[in-house]
Amino acid sequence: MTAARAIIHVDMDAFYAAIEVLDHPQWGGLPLIVGELGPRSVVTTASYEARRYGVRSAMPTMTAKRLCPQALFVPIRMSRYREISAEVFAVFGEVTPEIEGLSLDEAFLDVSRSLRLFGSDMQRIGTFLKQEIRRRTGLVASVGMSHNKLLAKLASELSKPDGLLQIRPEQVHSMLDPLPVGRLWTVGKVAEAQLHRLGIRTVGELRSSDSRRLREACGNQAEHWQRLARGIDERAVDADAAEKSVSAETTFVTDLTHLEQAESWLARLGERVGERLRAHELRGRTVTVKLRKPPFETHTRQVSLGQPTDSTAELLQAGRELLRRWWESEQNPRLRLLGIGMSQFAPERQSSLFAPAPGSKDKLADQINRRFGGGSLVRGVVLKSRRGETEEK
Repeated sequence: MTAARAIIHVDMDAFYAAIEVLDHPQWGGLPLIVGELGPRSVVTTASYEARRYGVRSAMPTMTAKRLCPQALFVPIRMSRYREISAEVFAVFGEVTPEIEGLSLDEAFLDVSRSLRLFGSDMQRIGTFLKQEIRRRTGLVASVGMSHNKLLAKLASELSKPDGLLQIRPEQVHSMLDPLPVGRLWTVGKVAEAQLHRLGIRTVGELRSSDSRRLREACGNQAEHWQRLARGIDERAVDADAAEKSVSAETTFVTDLTHLEQAESWLARLGERVGERLRAHELRGRTVTVKLRKPPFETHTRQVSLGQPTDSTAELLQAGRELLRRWWESEQNPRLRLLGIGMSQFAPERQSSLFAPAPGSKDKLADQINRRFGGGSLVRGVVLKSRRGETEEK
């Protein structure tokens, strides 16, 4: 039964910005924005001081600058964020093996079996998580608890920042009914506007609406939305959910107009993808290159390899071929965005007992970059890309 579950949602508060303040204490209390300031860049994370001015994630940084002229803009340091994320997830692992990571700073935990160790008290587990994360990383997490994923996530959102909230079965209607319908999972802006036209603005109004009228107006989604409005969510925490893809992409301040430039950037991004593959012990078969022409015309090109690999060289060989074919097919090739990724992960089958595993030559470079900082050792072609300013995802 869903009601028998004990689900916790943990979401780190302003994660990237908080790490920057952790590493640079002199920035504490300042409106801080993680993201390059440029005409095509977007806000990755904003500190709570910046959010008071209306700054939000995914907002163009130029808009953020207008809203908060005194904001401090800092570049993304993904390797540092991944390092702290690993420490946070290590804390999760001390509570339960049933962890569904949603991003570097967010996860669902099924602690149903762990309750015996904590005296059948989910509050104790939530408190432990917050305290241990704070002790080990110096950062603050918001923790939501309930009997399903929908309510656990809502609890963490409603209690931010530095939250600790449990929604118990008897509290579901009183907690959900006053909320805007847009707070429900899967109710996006289009669906919200559709419900508004029907006079439905709150979760409580959605819950008590006539089901037949709602279905006639909104179709099959109506029943799903009403179940959510009642606090019903049967999704299980998927501890076996593996990453479906590993990728890196960059939006350019100035469009790339030369193939040599594009190949240099592809190599830079490919090295990052290769390093992430090996760090997560992933090997993939499908290489994808993402290409965006100005203003917003996006193309993707894919190729499947003969066997799974984590080798940067093999990734780049396939990626360069896809890039060149696309470039040669365009009359006036220009790139606003470029990305490369690997997917279709599978266990590697080594061809020979004495042959090195694919990607083994990269591991020394990975060790050097971990020790001396990302990008300390790169391919020569990558150096040509370092003159540009980008916003990376």
